[in-house]
Amino acid sequence: MKKVFMLCNAHIDPVWLWTWPEGAAEALSTFRVAADFCERFDGFVFNHNESLLYEWVEEHEPALFARIQALVRAGKWNVMGGWYIQPDCNLPCGESITRQIRIGREYFLKKFGVAPSTAINFDSFGHSRGLVQIMAKAGYDSYICCRAGKKLPHGDYRWRGFDGSELKLHVSQEMYGSLKGDAANKILRIADSNPEKSDVFALWGIGDHGGGASEPDLEAIAALAAERKDLQLIHVAAEDYFKTFDKKSLPLVERSLGPVMQGCYTSMAQIKQAHRSVECRLSRCEKMLA
Repeated sequence: MKKVFMLCNAHIDPVWLWTWPEGAAEALSTFRVAADFCERFDGFVFNHNESLLYEWVEEHEPALFARIQALVRAGKWNVMGGWYIQPDCNLPCGESITRQIRIGREYFLKKFGVAPSTAINFDSFGHSRGLVQIMAKAGYDSYICCRAGKKLPHGDYRWRGFDGSELKLHVSQEMYGSLKGDAANKILRIADSNPEKSDVFALWGIGDHGGGASEPDLEAIAALAAERKDLQLIHVAAEDYFKTFDKKSLPLVERSLGPVMQGCYTSMAQIKQAHRSVECRLSRCEKMLA
């Protein structure tokens, strides 16, 4: 029987083409609905990253935050990734990425008592090879991404950094989300398009501006599980899939994952320029203090 590991998520760009109050409202709405489904549907697990969004929920809807804490303790809600927010993974210096990880992990450890071992960046436009060393030293053993360049097809790999550090890498098939009502179809496509594999991994959930699971999707997935006796459909946390195989059995990748959609490297250019200016000022300050 083929096992299909299904990871429900809701990609949210909190300040992409909208103001932060709109992004915060979308986070609250998405988390509220996800908590309802986690409590109603047996076996369902919701996954979300980005400590900033959890901070907004904690501040503006503390009752919902308490429900999420209880769901995390019950294994129904998975704190995924554990970073502050999904960053640009090409331009910032290593110190910036390190702080993304440190701030996020400290928050999740304090508020939820968890330290994820799988990092994720579903919608970053390429991924520097330097990430491997940083993530491995921060306590991660695996990484999921969606945009890895045309030369690296979807699948599982052993990603090696400049210093020899290694992570299990999953490059997702068909991106991170699914349209409302199409999750079961996407999951079935992934299962049937990989006949040689006994275990497959599918990301699903309404995303790009939040949403996550929907009732029609959860009902359709349940119906698919009842119909296809050759498939074992399992709602999982991000870490669960990587426990099924050994890193040594995977093809080796020793390079950055990109380029990907180069035009997007100039998006939010003013913020990126300001960030680089701050990085340089901090570096000069540290040198003078040393």
